[in-house]
Amino acid sequence: MLIEFSIAAIAIAFIWLVVFLIGLLQKGMVTLGETNRTLDEVRNAVHGLTEESRELIHTANQITVDVKHKMQTVDPLLESAQDVGDVIHNITNSVKQATNIRGNGAPPHANTTPPNPKRNIR
Repeated sequence: MLIEFSIAAIAIAFIWLVVFLIGLLQKGMVTLGETNRTLDEVRNAVHGLTEESRELIHTANQITVDVKHKMQTVDPLLESAQDVGDVIHNITNSVKQATNIRGNGAPPHANTTPPNPKRNIR
């Protein structure tokens, strides 16, 4: 009788263990299904972002090319403006020198002492 009771207890424990493991495996399958759906959503999102990133990079490259072209177009104008500024600077210096000559009656460098000739010999 004790052996039969022990066998019955072992059988009940085994059945309970099998039922518990089946429930655990079912929960694991549900979790894996959710994980697969999440991964699919992430893949779709990444593909969408990748396409948007490509378009953004393409647009940025086009803008860069356009800006370079416009800079090359404007560059001669800026060089001309610099040349005009240099000419105006030279004219201003000439006018200053002419004013100094007429105002003092002597060239602007007439008051300076000549350099020491011995200092220039090496």
